Amino acid sequence: MSQHRFVIVGGGLVGLGSAYRLQQAFPDASVTVLEKEPGVCRHQSGHNSGVLHCGLYYKPGSLKARMAVTGIRQMVAFCQEHDIPHDVCGKLVVATTEEEVSRLKDLHQRGAQNGLEGLVWMDRAQFREIEPHAGGIAALRVPQEGIVDYPAVADTLARLIQSRNGRVVLNAKVTALRQNPTGWVAETTAGEFHSTFLINCAGLHSDLIAQLTGQPRQVRIVPFRGEYYKLRRERQNLVRHLIYPVPDPKFPFLGVHYTRMIHGGVECGPNAVLAFRREGYKKTDINLPELWDALTFPGLWRFLARYPRMCFDEMRRSFSKQLFCASLQRLVPEITIDDLEEGGAGVRAQAMNPSGDLVQDFHFVHGPHALHVVNAPSPGATSSLAIGQEITSKVTAAL
Repeated sequence: MSQHRFVIVGGGLVGLGSAYRLQQAFPDASVTVLEKEPGVCRHQSGHNSGVLHCGLYYKPGSLKARMAVTGIRQMVAFCQEHDIPHDVCGKLVVATTEEEVSRLKDLHQRGAQNGLEGLVWMDRAQFREIEPHAGGIAALRVPQEGIVDYPAVADTLARLIQSRNGRVVLNAKVTALRQNPTGWVAETTAGEFHSTFLINCAGLHSDLIAQLTGQPRQVRIVPFRGEYYKLRRERQNLVRHLIYPVPDPKFPFLGVHYTRMIHGGVECGPNAVLAFRREGYKKTDINLPELWDALTFPGLWRFLARYPRMCFDEMRRSFSKQLFCASLQRLVPEITIDDLEEGGAGVRAQAMNPSGDLVQDFHFVHGPHALHVVNAPSPGATSSLAIGQEITSKVTAAL
């Protein structure tokens, strides 16, 4: 019987994917997932737009690029095996100016370097055959991209983990972590849990969980809320698949885009504004200690000073449906303000360093008998099974 007892903090897709992969590598080990909510997948994993990302945007050679390419294959295979709704429908990345055409050509090369297959360069006549209402002058077709029901993925992972004698403990908020000679004891609202190795996949709270083990917060999670609109039912024919912009390298966020949802409907967005609490899905959601934590972080002020116009524009767009619509019209000119209905929102757990730079790649912090996943933004959901393998290999090396 294995003496390994793994405790994973966080029941999102990265935590569940890690538990699933650890059980495969250590079939006799004890594996426990601690989730503070009454169900799994309640925050980042359950509030994203459900896109399967294949690695077009990420720097060649980065862990993100490798995890995206590997992760989408693993996720699609997992969905096929377990009859989880998904659709590899492809997406268009649309250039609306000559400057964007140049950047789109660079993206084309980057995607090829990252191992993406079937990329197709299209002129306006060609891409309007598959997205007849899209604007722009050129586009890159990315056939491997798709959409999926991530909450269903999480529910399936939780069921599989428990079927292998693992535990997924709900309503188990970690309040303290103390080290003992054999590992860590997690004190939670559901009791104490002993581990020989602790894995922190707490997403929006990952830096704080790491701090409970004595790790300095060299990077800090700064929550950015992304707000969405939806297309009215009778106007959903304007978007057939996924329509994305060419990212501007001067800015740290992608920009608004269109996503056809796996269970119907089309989402439009998101913007990116500072959330006033780590789980602040509404403008009125405020947690004063969490807001103070962000506002007293020098990195945030350096970030705001570096991108003042972008930050101002994002905030204006948050309060102006007209400005939001104008941004969407760059990709689909026929969209009108009356076509947009209020949508949902997600909060991105973005790690930021004291100099104000966003941590772009996945970021792991090693500690005694512990591994902390302090940054796992997009494509974290797509790559969750691949990240689980990466975490399992790191844990194996540390044992």
